[in-house]
Amino acid sequence: DPYGAISAFNKVIEINPRYAQTYYNRGIAKGELKDYYGAISDYNKAIEINPRDESAYYNRGIAKGELKDYYGAISDYSKAIEINPRKRNAYFNRGLDKEAIGDSKGACFDAKKVVSLGDQEDATKQWIRKNCQ
Repeated sequence: DPYGAISAFNKVIEINPRYAQTYYNRGIAKGELKDYYGAISDYNKAIEINPRDESAYYNRGIAKGELKDYYGAISDYSKAIEINPRKRNAYFNRGLDKEAIGDSKGACFDAKKVVSLGDQEDATKQWIRKNCQ
């Protein structure tokens, strides 16, 4: 229950407002409720406390993508990749958002990187064959 989780996280934040994981977890719960602005706010706080939290950047990218802020999402996925260059899902999602803004070359780069990191999905490989030269 995301509502119950948010209530519990609010209590934890009252006790310890400097614990980044609580904001991160509350952001996930808000995202499940499609409260993307609230989720972004929580991910911002988690990143403020722990600027090396690749997952907070990644999930903030997802929330921004849901709001059609593709450039913001791409920036967040890039930061997650900078922290963890093997974060395959960040390349995948960044590629989708690059495709959404018309950056087909960038989308192809990211799709190929996803495969090089071990993604064996036929759909990804077919997309590369169809869209990348």
